[in-house]
Amino acid sequence: MKKKLILVAVSAMSLFALAACGNSSEEIATMKGGKITVQDFYDKAKTSTENQQALREMIVLKVFNEKYGDDVTEEMIDEQFNNVAEQYGGSDSFESTLTASGYTVKSYRAELKQQLALREGLKANMDITDEDMKTAWDSFHPEVEAQIIKVASEDDAKDVLEEAKKDDADFGEIAKEKSTDAATKEDGGTIKFDSTSSAVPSEVKTAAFDLKDGEISEVISATNTSTYTTEYYIVKMVKNQDKGNDMDKYKDELTEIAQNTLLNDSTFMVATIGQELQAANVKMKDSDLADLLSDYITAAETEDSTADSSANDATDSSAADSSATDATDDSTATSESATDSSAE
Repeated sequence: MKKKLILVAVSAMSLFALAACGNSSEEIATMKGGKITVQDFYDKAKTSTENQQALREMIVLKVFNEKYGDDVTEEMIDEQFNNVAEQYGGSDSFESTLTASGYTVKSYRAELKQQLALREGLKANMDITDEDMKTAWDSFHPEVEAQIIKVASEDDAKDVLEEAKKDDADFGEIAKEKSTDAATKEDGGTIKFDSTSSAVPSEVKTAAFDLKDGEISEVISATNTSTYTTEYYIVKMVKNQDKGNDMDKYKDELTEIAQNTLLNDSTFMVATIGQELQAANVKMKDSDLADLLSDYITAAETEDSTADSSANDATDSSAADSSATDATDDSTATSESATDSSAE
């Protein structure tokens, strides 16, 4: 199955967990002339790159869930669940996919909570600067209202576009009849989104923001990031708007953009995870896995060293400024004293 859930490698984790628990001498299988024990299986399983990655993710998610899990609300889980479900064609289709992948809705929601706890933990470690906000402003577009039609093939998209551009065409009715987007088709394809929204692909947002009110786009191709298939969109702009010059008006949206930029920054993410692992005092008890988290820990130590160096530089600079001020004051006082002495 090509569809890929946004989760850790659960099948690999299950194997690793099975091997790592229980009586190590317990027999898993026997045959003429030999046997395979839990320890045999564990020793084999732990050398697998896939299993090591699964264990690494288990540790990271558990650490973040323990510290930041209470920050994740049911509403946040609902939103994430529904967003993923829509990419699979709706809740019924998605639940079938979950079942085929060995999940229940409950177990998948538990996984989502851990993923969201990781996200919340990373955000809690962010220091968003004025420069970050200005950079976010450069790429920001405020909320627009539009209508969309999504179809599975380019040929279907071309046919829909031709129909939609006829003088007497009703875009909303065409959307109800032809669109495969379960979230919008019943409402005639109506949707609102800004540049921070994940409701539509980035390719669709980019094309839509260039449209004038009432204008219809050409066929837009976009990759579904969950199914890795190409989908095709036609957009009609209902109400576009300019962002103006007031950044403060969109402070929340700009903060979200800046946060998402850092969430996609591997240097920040690895170092932050490393710092949280250190704070949680994570220890690997198996010497063969001693270096499992070394990339995270090294990145955290490098970040700490850089921060200490910057702090020392700032302290030295402040001390130098203070010394210069004192020297200036002493020089001024000496000059004044000399002037007074001369006057006498």
